[in-house]
Amino acid sequence: MADCFELVADCRLRAATDLFAHTWNPVVLVALHEAPRRRVELRASIGGISDKVLTETLRRLLGYGLVERRRFAEVPPRVEYALTALGRSLFEGPMRALGEWVHEHGDQLIQ
Repeated sequence: MADCFELVADCRLRAATDLFAHTWNPVVLVALHEAPRRRVELRASIGGISDKVLTETLRRLLGYGLVERRRFAEVPPRVEYALTALGRSLFEGPMRALGEWVHEHGDQLIQ
């Protein structure tokens, strides 16, 4: 963080916090942490997400390099989404730590 004292638009800290600024980013990452999934499986496992929002979220996560899209040459066509190594490192590091913190202190946040 030594190069991020001014918190400018291209600051690494701001780029990282943008990952959590979009409500659905962490939710989709959690849904993909165990195994690759097809879109229909993702929608079924995530309550309350619309198809449009899921599409936007997947595109955003693909752009960040946190998720990869795999197309299989099958009939009918099959596409799966999976965490990349970068996505797994985000999940296993900061997201896991945040999850543990929320588990311990979440009741205090909701009061």
